[in-house]
Amino acid sequence: MLPALDDELVRHRIAKRIALDLEDQAVVNLGIGIPTLVSDYLPSDRHIILQTENGVIGAGPIPEKPDLRFIGAGGRPLSLVPGSSIVASDFSFGLIRGGHLDATVLGTLEVDEEGSLANWWIPGKLVPGMGGAMDLVTGAKNVYVATTHLDKKGRPKLVKKCTLPLTGVGVVTTIVTEFCVVRRQGGKMTLCEIAPEVSVEELLANTGMTLSVSPELRTMLGI
Repeated sequence: MLPALDDELVRHRIAKRIALDLEDQAVVNLGIGIPTLVSDYLPSDRHIILQTENGVIGAGPIPEKPDLRFIGAGGRPLSLVPGSSIVASDFSFGLIRGGHLDATVLGTLEVDEEGSLANWWIPGKLVPGMGGAMDLVTGAKNVYVATTHLDKKGRPKLVKKCTLPLTGVGVVTTIVTEFCVVRRQGGKMTLCEIAPEVSVEELLANTGMTLSVSPELRTMLGI
């Protein structure tokens, strides 16, 4: 059994770890849910440009007094940093589809050992549509998955093969859960960092996909 952690700790731990991974000058899109929290942890010594699907280039974190004229694609208020731009939706998706994003951070329902992602629909559930997720996973140079290690029923979200409708095939480069960082290296999903609360054996026993263990395995950064 994996240890039970406070929900807020889980969400913020994942967001903080991903924020530490983003490179200086990167153009990054943040998806709905945990990914939106990444903006609260961006290192002060790096200039990272956040892009939103609905048309902001240079989005910042929620200000103390939110201005509801400025809201991200996920409905979360945002701020405009100096030098930011507001653009039309077609221009915004031109950036995404044109391969101009260095990274996108998305949540998931399932992610598998081939790097395929299912994050938009559970059959039988009413959803408005996939949104921009399929554009993001094909257009961004790096696809980060921010997810809890298990679902609400205690089942692994890191699976051998996705069973839900796919968002993209073989697109995921990095997975961050509250217990680990997994990177796709040499075509294999590799365990690179692990939380101090769990052992490698415990983690592997609660992970559906096959993981290689890096010889340089270390404790998760930011904890």
